[in-house]
Amino acid sequence: MSLQEYRSKRNLERSGEPKGSKPPSEGGKIYVIQRHQATHLHYDLRLEMDGVLKSWALPKGPPTQPNLKRLAVQTEDHPIEYADFEGVIPEGEYGAGKVEVWDRGTFEPIEVDKNKIIFRIHGEKLKGDYCLIKLRPGTDPKNWLFFEKKTTR
Repeated sequence: MSLQEYRSKRNLERSGEPKGSKPPSEGGKIYVIQRHQATHLHYDLRLEMDGVLKSWALPKGPPTQPNLKRLAVQTEDHPIEYADFEGVIPEGEYGAGKVEVWDRGTFEPIEVDKNKIIFRIHGEKLKGDYCLIKLRPGTDPKNWLFFEKKTTR
């Protein structure tokens, strides 16, 4: 996947964000959620897929309990090294504000297609099977739902 959109939105010299020169991680699938205090506080979910971090903004934060569904708005792909990025993006730059890692770990894809991603998170805070489901046709194609998959016990 291309990082063209990511790079076109930013002055990477000024923002301090990664340029995107690191190759995909070896052997693992990176999972990270970053807390981003920009114009509005939100969280960013990132999953390593196709050599980049596929990214979704979570306006109300990650689901921290079963049956809690959260809107996830797909954003541009980010470079692999963004998983470790923490800092303050300066005023006047795209995404200005404080970015910090909220949770990190790895994930295992279980089922992936263009409308659904089911995966197992091995994070420090979130653990278990989670789903990203694209909202129905006729809605904004960037809108997904993010939630913990129900398990039978």
